[in-house]
Amino acid sequence: MIIHNEDIKELVAEIPEGHRHLRTTVVLQDGAEFVFQEAAIGNLVRAYITVKTHPTIKKVILKGKKIADSKEDFAEWQMVEEWE
Repeated sequence: MIIHNEDIKELVAEIPEGHRHLRTTVVLQDGAEFVFQEAAIGNLVRAYITVKTHPTIKKVILKGKKIADSKEDFAEWQMVEEWE
């Protein structure tokens, strides 16, 4: 699925009542909604900035991995760069 800019009816970024982390909701013209947790958008932005600003990198792959010895206050599930 390719989502074009004109396919998006509304995008809402907010910290919902009772929560500490950002949620981003994308509402398409057909009424479909996608809700992304903060970490998902953060990873998308990280990948985007890497490819957009690096002089030679043209592709980055982030793969989900469970990190058994993750740092305190960090989720066990992380998106980690994988280079080809």
